Amino acid sequence: MTSSHHGPYDQGYTRATMAHTKRSDLARASGPDRLKHEVETSKDEGRDTYDLASDERDREISMILNDRERAKLTAIEDALSRLGEGSYGVCDECGEDIGVGRLKVMPFTRLCVRCQEDLEKETRMTKNVDEDRTFRRLTTTDTEEESY
Repeated sequence: MTSSHHGPYDQGYTRATMAHTKRSDLARASGPDRLKHEVETSKDEGRDTYDLASDERDREISMILNDRERAKLTAIEDALSRLGEGSYGVCDECGEDIGVGRLKVMPFTRLCVRCQEDLEKETRMTKNVDEDRTFRRLTTTDTEEESY
C-alpha cells in the first residue's frame, strides 16, 4: 500500500510494528521495577557491602534504561498520532519523505537520514566547543592558582 504524499509504506504493518514495540518496551520496563521490589523486600539480611553496591548500581542502570524506554514510548505514541493525522513519514526538518528503509528500521523517527546526520554533526561540534571551553577554564584556573 502506498500513501499519496507521504511516501510508500504499509500503514497497517507500521502501526502493528509500533504497537508491538510499545508492548514489548512496557513489559520490559515493568520487569526491573518488580525485581527492585523483590530485592528491597529481602532487605539487607545476610548481604555484604559488595552485594548492596551491586544492587544500587543495578537500580541506577534500571532508572537510566527506564528513562530511555519512556522517551522511546513517547516517540512511538507521537508516530502513531502522526500516522493518524497523515503526516507520518515526512521529515520534520526538510519536509521531504523519509525513506521506507529508515521507517522500517526506526518507525518512530522524525528525521530523514540526511537531516539526522546533520543534527548529529551539529551536536558533536557543539559538544566539542563546550569541552574546549571547559578545558580552557580549567587551564586558566590552574594558571591563576599557580600565581598565588
